Parts: sequence; structure tokens; C-alpha cells
Amino acid sequence: MAGRIPQAFIDELLTRVDIVDVIDTRVPLKKAGREYKACCPFHNEKTPSFTVSQVKQFYHCFGCGAHGTAISFLMEYEHMEFPEAVEDLAHLAGLEVPHESGSDTTSASTNQPLYDLLEAAAEFYQQQLRTHPHSNRAVDYLKARGLSGEVAARFCIGFAPPGWDNLIKALGKDKATHARLLETGLVIERSDGSGVYDRFRDRIQFPIHDRRGRTVGFGGRVLGDDSPKYLNSPESPVFHKGRELYGLFEARKAVRKLDRILVVEGYMDVVALAQYEINYAVATLGTATTPDHLEHLYRTVPEVVFCFDGDRAGRAAAWRALENALPVLSDGREARFLFLPEGEDPDTLVRKIGKQAFEQRISGAVPLSDFLFDQLASQLDMNSIDGRARLVDQARPLLARLPDSIFRQMMIEQLAEIAHTDPVRLSQRLEPVHESRLPADSPPAAPARPGKSAVREAIALLLYQPALAGAVEELPQAQDSVPGLALLSELLELLQRRPGLNTGAILEHWRGRDEARHLNKLAHWKPLAENLDLAAELGGLLEQIAQQATARRIDQLLDNEHQRPLDDDEKQELKNLLLARGPGP
Repeated sequence: MAGRIPQAFIDELLTRVDIVDVIDTRVPLKKAGREYKACCPFHNEKTPSFTVSQVKQFYHCFGCGAHGTAISFLMEYEHMEFPEAVEDLAHLAGLEVPHESGSDTTSASTNQPLYDLLEAAAEFYQQQLRTHPHSNRAVDYLKARGLSGEVAARFCIGFAPPGWDNLIKALGKDKATHARLLETGLVIERSDGSGVYDRFRDRIQFPIHDRRGRTVGFGGRVLGDDSPKYLNSPESPVFHKGRELYGLFEARKAVRKLDRILVVEGYMDVVALAQYEINYAVATLGTATTPDHLEHLYRTVPEVVFCFDGDRAGRAAAWRALENALPVLSDGREARFLFLPEGEDPDTLVRKIGKQAFEQRISGAVPLSDFLFDQLASQLDMNSIDGRARLVDQARPLLARLPDSIFRQMMIEQLAEIAHTDPVRLSQRLEPVHESRLPADSPPAAPARPGKSAVREAIALLLYQPALAGAVEELPQAQDSVPGLALLSELLELLQRRPGLNTGAILEHWRGRDEARHLNKLAHWKPLAENLDLAAELGGLLEQIAQQATARRIDQLLDNEHQRPLDDDEKQELKNLLLARGPGP
């Protein structure tokens, strides 16, 4: 998404907008030395651990780890998408957001006629539910399912009448509209090329809204004998099943501060739960819950509860959801699983037991950790050493997919307790979570030194005081030989090319890249003493890094020499490196 907006504009925007003003209007801040503090808006706490740096244009919570720029804050706090957050800040700064031409992503303005057409279709279907002679069948069905007119109106439920060309006649006024009807999948071209016909016929229509409330597609529930029972809009420039969730816009509109979202399987489940004032249910659109779905959900709430049938198929679907959830379960995010009695779905069960009893079941949903270990253990003999060893073997690759976090460490400790083994040794045997060009050691949570690595310390210094890059005369070489050196060199090159960037603007250059997680961790570092000569400190670190690179390259060439004769270029390089290093062991 960010590729459509020039990075230079993002840089300018984050130098014009003050993150303190952005946050303070939503979360009142108090001055604390050079920074500002508040109780974190992303988790419950009594003692403020949420800090905002006006110099860095960066926020960080030492309690839950939330961090980022003014753009990140709007995305997390207001549940905005990246372009929305940029638009909001640009409006605040009195700027107009430019868009690059030739982008792979079609701009919102290009798609606006499609949004307009889909909205017109939604209004047409709603009107048909009220006025069409055959709509009584749809109304009777909705009433039989316990829906009130108020809830039907809240979800903009409509009716696609029987017949082949109702929508075409109502909306297809010209060739351009015909083309858009085809592009959105509202109509289908006949196989013989003789024309088109309505996709949705004799169905109850459930409009699908994106996170901004725009109609992007439809789900249709059949009233007659046609199949399939439920029919969704096809993929289009504005509709992607793997990203959209039915009911998410309505949930955010109904509940100002959502704490939990319940993921169910069908449109009627979402609507029926809303009828009982359970206004935080969403449904996937005929697909398993994807990582994109989960990222959007966790930007909205800290807890996601997956609701499935308790049969074998339901548990298999729950396991797929678990596997997709693991990579996004950083600290502060929780996943739970609710399994319904056989033969029940949320729609039927809530009508039987009512809101209070249903919500008690939600509150008692199984935590992801218990579901994971219980599911694996159920197939093993946990009274034997062999069974416990197999449990560890099966669980290790799953735990390795978790982000590096306290939650991951606690999962390892729980596995160690179940398997009667040492958690330290188990942790050491886990596969790497992510490949990274940064060295493996992680910075401490408190703002002390950023870690043992000279590369990490140098990056932390540059994020703390970007102007230090101006005094660096030579960029580090031999970037492949020292972990993280390529990133440090890229950072220095950026700061020398774009002097004046603050920390927040720097971090936006790495949005969406693997290295962003590491940079954000280092961005909250500050020196222990205020009178340090940071330029000298950086110079010493760069010299140390250069020595490390030289030593590693010498070792590599010597290792090569044991395997095969070095060519003339390699011999000369080794000689030069040994001379540059000088006498030593």
C-alpha cells in the first residue's frame, strides 16, 4: 500500500506533524523530562509506561512493547489502514497526498466508480427487499431466523429478485457501467458471448463492507433450490476474500472500544449474534482465516476467539487457524478457541441459551496454548518418554513460528513442563524464528545499551541522533561478512542522502520489511549519560566493525586456502588485509 505514496512525501509529512499533538488529542500526555508519558492506550495499566519522544517522533510502551510513528499510532489506535493514516495526517498538516504513477497498486481514485456501482447495487437490493412482490419469502425467512428490521437495516441486508436481468436493467445504463458490472462480478458473461446475466438471483443479499465502510462485494443466501447455498462475489480490484471480514466494519461502528472479536463461519451467525447484542462477531468469506485477516484483527483488538463446530472438521479448521495465528502472536495478543456442541452453530445456539450463557462460553474459550498442546498430546502416550519426546519434536517447529517474545518463552516453558525437560535446553534447540541480516542478540527492554553487537550499538546511536551520520566519511565495506552491516550501511547512506530526517521518518522507510521489527526495538534506546561524545562513540564503533569485517574476511580466505589453492586476486586480497590488520595473533 505504501508504494502508491512517494516516500519523500512521507518524510516531509513526518517533519511537519508533531506526534505529541497527534497522540495528545486522543490520549492526554504529561511532560516527563524531555519526553511525555501516559498510561498505555493499548493495554490496561495503572502506572504510566507509555512514552512519547518529541525529538524522535516516536512512541514506545515499556509495558506491552507497542511502538511506532505518528502513522503507526493512527493505524493501531484508530484502526486505520496505512493510506488512511497518511491522509489524516496530511489533512492535519494542510498537505495533499500525491500518488506515484505507474504503481502496481491501483489507486483508490481509479477504483471509485467500482465502489459507487457496488453501493448502488446494495441500495437496489435493499429497495427490492422492501418493495418487490416476491420479497415476502425473504422477509419470512429473516423473521424465522429471529432477525428484527433494525438489525437487518444495520447490516444493509437486501434481496436479489428472481430473474436474469433485474440488476442489469436497474443499473446497466451504458457500456461503461456494463463493463464495471462485469469487473465487480455482479453480472456474468454468457458462455456463447450473447450477453450477460445477473450473478445473484432469488437470494438474500449480505453486503460486504471494507474497513472504511465501502461496499466491496456481496454474499447471497439462496431462497430457492439453486446451488450453492451461499454465493460470494468473485475477486475484483476492490474485493479480496483473504483480506476482508464480514461484519468487522459493523462491529467497530457498534462498539467504540472493542476488546475482543469472535470469528465465526457464516453471515447469518454474525447477524444473529448482533440480534442478541453480541456485536463483536465477524466471519471469513468462504476461506480459512489468513495472516492478513489476523493482522487486521489484532490492530483492532488484543483478543481473537475462533468459533468452530466441535466435530472433526471443526477441529481441523481450528488447527489451520492456529497455524496461521502463530506468526502474528506477539506479546499482548491472545488467541482462543470456542468449540460448539454437535449440531449447533452460533445462530442456533444463541437462540437456545441467550446472550449471557453464550458469552460465558466465549469467556471460557480454550487458550491457544492449551489447544495446541492438548491436540498434539491426544495422539501420543504422554506416560512414556518416547511419547513426550515426540510431543517436543512435533511442537518445536510450531513454537519456532512464534515471534521472539515473552509469550514464546512461556510456551517453551509450558512445553518443557509437560515433557519433563529443561526449558533452557529446549529453547536452544528451537529453530530460528526469522532469518535476519541483524545479529541474533536482542536489545534489553529497558533503555540501557542496545546489545553486545557493535552493529546494533551503531544503529541505535544513529536512530537516537540521526545527524551523526553527516560526520561519517566512509561507509562500511564487506557487508556480507558481519551480520547487520548491510543494514547499517543502508541506514548511513539514507541519512547522508536525506539529512534532517527524524527517527520516525527513518522507521517509515523500513515499513513492511523484516528489519523494521529490529529497528523499532532499537529506536527507544538512549544513552545512560547525557554528556557522552556520541560522535566519538560512533567513530569507535565503526572502527571496531571494520576490524571485525577484516578479521572475518581473513578467516574466510584462510579457510578457502585449506580447501583449494587461492587465485591471484584472492592472494593479493589476503596480503592486503593482513598488512592492514597489522601484527597480531
